[in-house]
This record gives sequence, C-alpha cells and structure tokens, in this order.
Amino acid sequence: MSNLDVLFTPVSLGDIELANRFVMAPLTRCRAVGHLPNALMAEYYGQRASAGLVITECTMVTEGTSAFGNDPGVYAAEQVDAWKQTADAVHARGGKVFMQIWHAGRAAHPLLNHGKEAVSASAIAIEDEVYTPEGKQPYTVPRALTTTEIADIVQDFRRAAANAIRAGFDGVEVHGANGYLIDQFLRDSSNQRTDAYGGSLANRARLLFDVLDAVTAEIGSGRVGLRLSPLNSFNSMRDSDPLGWMQYLATGLNRYQLAYLHVMRADFFGIQSADVVPVAREYYNGSLIVNMGYSPEEAAAALSARHADAVAFGTGLLANPDLPARVKAGAALNTPNPDTFYTSGAEGYTDYPSMDA
Repeated sequence: MSNLDVLFTPVSLGDIELANRFVMAPLTRCRAVGHLPNALMAEYYGQRASAGLVITECTMVTEGTSAFGNDPGVYAAEQVDAWKQTADAVHARGGKVFMQIWHAGRAAHPLLNHGKEAVSASAIAIEDEVYTPEGKQPYTVPRALTTTEIADIVQDFRRAAANAIRAGFDGVEVHGANGYLIDQFLRDSSNQRTDAYGGSLANRARLLFDVLDAVTAEIGSGRVGLRLSPLNSFNSMRDSDPLGWMQYLATGLNRYQLAYLHVMRADFFGIQSADVVPVAREYYNGSLIVNMGYSPEEAAAALSARHADAVAFGTGLLANPDLPARVKAGAALNTPNPDTFYTSGAEGYTDYPSMDA
C-alpha cells in the first residue's frame, strides 16, 4: 500500500457507505436564482461525485434568512423539486450527497431579505460589512430570539431535513459552524443571554441539541452529520475556551450516534489557534471528518494514524472535479480562481477541466 492508498479505502459513516475517504466540503457558490437550485448546480455537484461524499453549500431552512442573496433554500415545495436534479446527478455517477441545512441568524441582512429583521442569540452585530443590493453595508444589530421563536426554528430544521430526504439526498449536515445561528448560540462572544439558552456551556449548547433531537428523530441519526468550527473567527466569532468547548460538545454528541462529526481545525484569519482535532478524537466516539488546508499527503497521514475517518477538501475539489483520480495518478492540480468563487454562471464553476481533458 502506498502512502496515499488509505484515501481510497471505503468507510461507513452512519447509514452511509462511502467508496473512499474524500469528502467535498460545503462551499458557498451563489449560483441559486431566487433561492432555487438549478441545473447548473446539479451539473457542478455531479461533476464531483467521485468524492466519497459530497456536501452541498449551506441551504436555508426558512424564508427570509439569506446571507448571500443567491443562496438556495429547502423550505418550499418548488425548492424540494428543484434539488432532486442535484441528488439524481450525484447518484447517477455513483456518489453520495448530504445537504447542509442552515440558519444564518445575524448574518442575514435585511436588505437581502425584503427588510426582515435579523435575529440571533443576543443583540450583538457582526463587526463587518456585507454586499447588498444597495452596495456594501454594515451588518445590522439583530433582535434576540424569544424562546418561542427558538422552538419554531428547531422545527424549521426538522422540516428541512425531511425535505432533503424527500428530494433524494442521502442525509443532511447541520451547520453549527462559521458564525451562523447555531454557532452564535454556542460561542460566548455572541451569546450573552441569561435564560435557558445562555450563560453556561450547557445552556449555550441547548439550541444545537434541540435541533439534533428534532432532526435525528425525523430522518434517523445515521443520516445526520454536524459541522463545528471551534476556532474560526469568521463573522466576528470567538470563544474564551475553545478546547473546553470542543470537549463538552464532543462528549455530549455521543448520545446521538450521528453519521459523523465534521470539525474545522483552524481559523480563517489565524486569530485563534489550538489543537482541537485531538480533543474531538479523544472525546467523540463516532466517525470524525476533519477539514481546513489538508493536502492529500497530510490527509493520508491523519487517516493512517486514525486521527480521523475521512477528510474534507474545499477548494481542492472546487477546482478539480476529479480530485481523487488526480491524486491517485499523481497528476497536477488545477489552480482555483477566487475571482469566480461567488459570481454567477458556469465560469469558475463547471468549466474546470478534468484530468483527461
């Protein structure tokens, strides 16, 4: 066995059998039109079906929570029908696909949501600007959710999971990372509540566990994954004790028997640093996917050492639809073009050449 061969071995994640250990990380691409997925998106995901698991971009669980303007949803019947193209495209090429389900919380600007007010754990704004139809604007101060509204959002996640399965997906990934709503409750920089959803880590994790209770009851725990980012400071996020946070959540997640836990190991901006993956591995008993900046060689080493069960690649699969084949052949990789990450149309989306081309 060569050093990279472990990447090509099968693995079971919950109810799902993967042909290899390559996972396509969820990547916002802004190609939905009117929050509807489309044929271009189906082609994009289908092209990358040789990864053991494809995880879609973040997908809105409820109306009026757009963070990007061209993000897809899964709360309406027409969206469910439109997503079937993507599930079919991945399955036709022998792949497996999970939908990442998501509520943006305070990252949803009113100018992207017909004036609808942003909501969050607490009335604390993101310290940044966002592109809107009226140009770049500061994020607004969100309204703190009531407990009744929190219960409604939990049901939105439950319905989104059911809709994803109805659309033909193999499962869902609950988005608990990168400064969106669940993460806004989890981390103490954005959650200053004094009720049952704030203060202690047990209280701050209550929304996450409420969502997992609902989603796993709806579609089965073996079809549910979770993504966490203990260190990522994107969207003005920070936690005073990321290692303790990781240990607490990893331990608490054991009762769910999820398909996987997906951990982002670093911070986009390098503000916070800590070795969170060993903590996740020590305290979480299920399958672990790791992510952020892994080369194929480092990924294979992590798998061989049993530090993880699969590795998620972001821009590597964005720019190389046939990444597993290229790695196996030792072929050169395409260079991703950041200028087209969030534009519209096929350029920089479905036109990256395969190795054979």
